[in-house]
Amino acid sequence: MKNNLINGSLLVLGLLIPMLSLAQQVKPGIEVLLEERLDLIMNKGVGLITNPTGVDSRLESTVNLLHRTPGVRLVALFGPEHGVRGDAYAGEKVETVYDKATGIPVFSLYGKTRQPTAEMLKNVDVLLYDIQDIGNRTYTYIYTMALAMTAAKEKGIPFIVLDRPNPLGGKLVEGPILDPQFSSFIGLYPIPYIYGLTTGELARYFNVELDIKCNLTVVPMKGWKRTMLYTETGLAWIPTSPHIPHAETPLYCAATGALGELNTINVGVGYTAPFEFVGEEWINADSLARELNQRKLPGVIFRPLHYRPYYGDRQKVALHGVQLHVTDPKKFQPVRTQIHILHALHKLYPERELFATPRTDMCDKAFGTDKIRRAIWDGRRPDDLIAAWYTELQNFITRSKQYYLYQ
Repeated sequence: MKNNLINGSLLVLGLLIPMLSLAQQVKPGIEVLLEERLDLIMNKGVGLITNPTGVDSRLESTVNLLHRTPGVRLVALFGPEHGVRGDAYAGEKVETVYDKATGIPVFSLYGKTRQPTAEMLKNVDVLLYDIQDIGNRTYTYIYTMALAMTAAKEKGIPFIVLDRPNPLGGKLVEGPILDPQFSSFIGLYPIPYIYGLTTGELARYFNVELDIKCNLTVVPMKGWKRTMLYTETGLAWIPTSPHIPHAETPLYCAATGALGELNTINVGVGYTAPFEFVGEEWINADSLARELNQRKLPGVIFRPLHYRPYYGDRQKVALHGVQLHVTDPKKFQPVRTQIHILHALHKLYPERELFATPRTDMCDKAFGTDKIRRAIWDGRRPDDLIAAWYTELQNFITRSKQYYLYQ
């Protein structure tokens, strides 16, 4: 009996190992750089913009990989929001320090300045960027990248993006184009809420469309296709920030993140499933779930639930609402879903002034417009609002295709 169990275990392991190998479909840009394009950085002073997501498929840090590669001189590290090691809270200013593992100076791009200065770049001959994005315009890392591209242009040094997957895939493009009057560091440039580009493709788009014109090279991934969600890449997910813990979380963040900026509705931040919940003390969970499920939104169903956040301003408060369950990620339309959630809340609870908050402007900045808020307040149908930006989205899709690196 014991031998049978051992043989069975070996059989399972024998099947599992090739299955894991088959699952490893995508090779990130850092691996392609080290295996095929070391000429781009050899014998040069390298500056690296990165955070904990900068790893190869075996989860080795890009910092460590470059630091120990013969002929590569890693001279400076640059940290975005949350820092190079990911230990800073959202919005918290990050100070310049020295990396304990390598002794290399770490310059903050989320403190006194958000763009590398001439002093920071004095020993840098080439600037690399290796950070995992979440495919959502409200995420600050892509603006750190764009500003660093501008700094590289000003210093006359090459800028290299080590590409990584868009966790939402390359097919989903949704939401309004940002209105420049709502520009901020959670939405700096006129792109859609969900833009359907990898970081490298977005860098190519920014370089031309924003007239940056730096000496840009994108080291592409191998094996990535536009139809792929992150869960199909075979790569392990590293939390991109404290409230994006899982590969599926970017889908939920795209569906509730702007709503959460209001701070009049909890979206699961403070509990175990950030961005998957919509809840407050005054919501009737069954009524909200029924209302949203009747709308038959694609790829999602809503379950009534009750929970108490563990931290934050709703700590230990009993909240009631719904949990979003994405049943078909490739049919799911997160921005449309978010607008319907807002509309349903206003319909069911018109006496609750969702937008009467000092953070109304943050919601507008996240959406990139105040038209959504005003339309909800006026009782307009969500799908009429969504139809209004169809032409703009089609124009963006047509224009952005010339920057595609993958099919």
